[in-house]
Amino acid sequence: MQTGTKNAVPSISLQSVWVLIPALNEAESIACVLGDLPAVGRVIVVDNGSTDETAERAVAAGADVVHEQEKGYGAACLRGMAEVRHCVAAGEPAPEVIVFADADYSDHIHTLSELVAPITRGDADFVLGSRLLGTREPGAMPPQSLYGNRFACWLMRHLFGTSYTDLGPFRAISWEALENLGMVDRNFGWTIEMQIKAAKQGLRTLEVPTDYRNRIGASKISGTVNGTIRAGSKILYTVAKYGVKR
Repeated sequence: MQTGTKNAVPSISLQSVWVLIPALNEAESIACVLGDLPAVGRVIVVDNGSTDETAERAVAAGADVVHEQEKGYGAACLRGMAEVRHCVAAGEPAPEVIVFADADYSDHIHTLSELVAPITRGDADFVLGSRLLGTREPGAMPPQSLYGNRFACWLMRHLFGTSYTDLGPFRAISWEALENLGMVDRNFGWTIEMQIKAAKQGLRTLEVPTDYRNRIGASKISGTVNGTIRAGSKILYTVAKYGVKR
């Protein structure tokens, strides 16, 4: 796997890029995320059962909103993919690239052009924004998140021959490649499932450094002991499952 650098990115059309943003109770941050987002073909916010005004504020900021009541990051991402298929079936041109980003304003989503450029140039199928290669605000990745990511990447390197440095949520993948991955995880294993399957299918994968800031509000995963344990356990289970299948 190649590693990207922060070189200047040529101006590219983003109309063939669609952005999927899972969101659960992110009313305080969602407008900031959408306000920083460059003009793209379509923005789909998947409201994952919020009890605040996340959906309403996303609509007010210009996003399309769909709903997924089953709690889980993967369930929300799969619902977003289903909406893409629905739009294409209704006659819209299929997107060239799908970008996944978080709704908590931790990702520097204004750098989306840098993330998708290798795919639109035809140099990659899957581009991962690595927080470990970028600059992180103090506290943006607590120790349990930082070392958990490094350990998961170490396991993937030894089991699947990858060279990932992160499991970052800010990522871009060609729509065709994403469909062919056959994603199934409905919660904490989504990101690592994508990376393992990308390696197993031989996708051209690239990492680019991405900066990372402290999120708005408390994390639902690394911000709680229960969330950290559940996420860590699911990630290890996913690695083991695909390692055995290998």
